[in-house]
Amino acid sequence: MAAGVKEQIRESWGENRRVTGSYDPALAAKCSNGIFVGTRKDSVLAFRGIPFACPPVGDLRWKRPLPAPDGSGVYEAKYNGRSPIPTEWESERASYYPQGEDCLYLNVWTSPEKCREGKTVMVFIHGGSYGWGGTADPLYDGENFVRAHPEIVLICIAYRVGITGFIDFSQVPGGEAFPDAPNLGLLDQIEALRWIRKNAAAFGGDPEKVTIFGESAGGGSVSLLPFIPEARGLFRRVIAESGSVALTFSKAECQGFTQRLLKEARAGSMQDLMRMSESELMQVNEKLNADNNFPQRDGVLIPEDPYEPYRQGQTANVDMMIGTNADESNYWINEVGGLLSFSLGMPIQYENKLLHMKPEDRKRAKNYLKMGSGRKIWKISCFFTEVMFRLPAIRQAEAHSRSGGKAFMYYWKKASALPYMGACHAVELAYVFGNGSDTIYTGKPADPALTRLVQDQWIRFAETGDPGTDGLPWPPYDPENRWTMMLGDTSGAEKDPLAEQRRLLDPVLDYRLNASYANLRYNVPFVWKASGVILAGLGLTALILWLIFH
Repeated sequence: MAAGVKEQIRESWGENRRVTGSYDPALAAKCSNGIFVGTRKDSVLAFRGIPFACPPVGDLRWKRPLPAPDGSGVYEAKYNGRSPIPTEWESERASYYPQGEDCLYLNVWTSPEKCREGKTVMVFIHGGSYGWGGTADPLYDGENFVRAHPEIVLICIAYRVGITGFIDFSQVPGGEAFPDAPNLGLLDQIEALRWIRKNAAAFGGDPEKVTIFGESAGGGSVSLLPFIPEARGLFRRVIAESGSVALTFSKAECQGFTQRLLKEARAGSMQDLMRMSESELMQVNEKLNADNNFPQRDGVLIPEDPYEPYRQGQTANVDMMIGTNADESNYWINEVGGLLSFSLGMPIQYENKLLHMKPEDRKRAKNYLKMGSGRKIWKISCFFTEVMFRLPAIRQAEAHSRSGGKAFMYYWKKASALPYMGACHAVELAYVFGNGSDTIYTGKPADPALTRLVQDQWIRFAETGDPGTDGLPWPPYDPENRWTMMLGDTSGAEKDPLAEQRRLLDPVLDYRLNASYANLRYNVPFVWKASGVILAGLGLTALILWLIFH
């Protein structure tokens, strides 16, 4: 992280207070739960930290969100709401902002320069592997986006993550009173969308013209919301960046996180957990470190086969744009501590996934590594990019298209300037938001021309359902042609890119491979070979020392 960014994020903290005196009505928005007074910079009005639900604290901990009560008080909207409770992490900059359970707030950017009525509303749901992220991350600041596109109202919403947002208590004494705990973060998102539907007009937005978009866990969220009954009618289009319904866990995969929480908290029941103070909860979360769950395929909110609602046409009334980046998995080079750790860890992950496959599918995975040239570690990284990101997005778009929905597919090729990263996970965000000087993933300022193109495509899709631009048509995705918009130094639609890889690995998707580390085994060939090399090296060293001293 650049020097000073951590301190800058912490210093941006402030608490929105109730306004008891006069205020500038030109900076105010009258909403169902109060009048909120924002700030203006040039042609953009910003409203930060507006509550959309009751604080999920006290008896509401691990309970579904309740709507913010109606009211007529006047409040400041100058500062971001608190971040949900994540482990502090360098690439997740919102984790350095003050944290707390009281985190259900949203930010709005709008422009008074154009007609304040009937604007398209774009609602961003942040990523963070369902365990991190928050509206305080400077990459998600909407000022530049709205300055360039005053016809849009941009909203960024928060939701509970990790220990407070996605955890299963069904096996814990007293856990039956917390049935929604495995998917609370999704319910928070729905509550935010309900608030937006009620209040979009206060910012010049049309509640009938809402598009939700998100990246990573946010891309997974906007893929799940279309078939959740409570979310129906709250939006008409979705843009899923590097996320799909595949980013989910089974009930069994969710149990390990619960057991680790109980152990670290020294708790044996929900009563024990509910007695914990907020600071104790935060301390325990730091000990859990990288542990967290994805949304649970609980058979209630999310079916065990999350593609099935798409096949059944339950999402057909929603337009969908979905895509992935060429080198998604390279993002984790820095996350795991550098290239050496990545080179050691990825083969172990790969061989663990093979343990659960049938022989014919294990052969498919091995044959994939034989395709093309280059080092094996990059082929393994590409394997995970395919089976965790690109191919699930294709399966989702294909099912949506077959059942009557309109789908568009993209493939991001513009690489980061950071060593080894390539077109990694999250690299497109600086372009989408127009925050080109934020180089956390790009490594250098974003290309202005590609920024203009991508923003034009995203906005055209949100406004019309067709992301094609003047001079660059974008055909819909269908199982026959598989048109995909390639985005990079040169951009254009291409039929069925990487078709051979798709056909080879598509059956592997049925294993629901994901980022769960709960049952990771080290008794795999890569470890045996590495151990042999190390032992051989030690033996050689011992022989040399014996020769020297004898």
